[in-house]
Amino acid sequence: MKPWVQLDSATVPGDTTQLRLMQRDQEFSIMLGTNELMNSRLSGSEEALATLTAERIGARKKARILIGGLGMGFTLRAALKCFAADAEIVVAELVPEVIAWARGPLAPVFGSSLHDPRVSLLNADVGKVISDARQEFDAILLDVDNGPDGVSREQNDALYGLEALRRSWSGLKAGGVLSVWSAHPSAQFTKRLAGAGFKPEEIGVRARAGGRGARHTTWVATKRA
Repeated sequence: MKPWVQLDSATVPGDTTQLRLMQRDQEFSIMLGTNELMNSRLSGSEEALATLTAERIGARKKARILIGGLGMGFTLRAALKCFAADAEIVVAELVPEVIAWARGPLAPVFGSSLHDPRVSLLNADVGKVISDARQEFDAILLDVDNGPDGVSREQNDALYGLEALRRSWSGLKAGGVLSVWSAHPSAQFTKRLAGAGFKPEEIGVRARAGGRGARHTTWVATKRA
């Protein structure tokens, strides 16, 4: 088997640990330090973040969707399949190099998704986008920092702490959905969602399509009145 080759690296704003884009044959990996954040062969749970959301609000006309974290585009591609032609999908990615990777070495993974007219790609902090929103989105999908128990405490609290969840509540339209990907379950986070004004569902999903691979967690939390 061929060894992994590092194609590029990037510094995450506010963090000293480097992101690294790795390749082995046709397989790609994005690493944060020694932790693999995503792999081009493991897309099932990231796709489920979009499909589970669409099951709840996919029938809305002109749905406006915010995706936090571009990654390898798995959630974006699934959202484009799930939502109608009149939907608008805004993707906020903090690290400019990740956007460059999507348009460069990872272009075969992304396919035509970044060229879809429904997509707006922002080099921005998704937390800031949420803070500026007032009943603007039908759904907010977050796959940032490996979830509520992620690796960067400060960044984590800025998205998944109680006050941050209340900002997401304010940014959603009536009956809107906040969906969150995580590597691990968390009863504490489920309770926090409820305290922020959501009706949360904690759903186990598999890393690979077809119900195989490691078990990850998705929260689908509906905004209560």
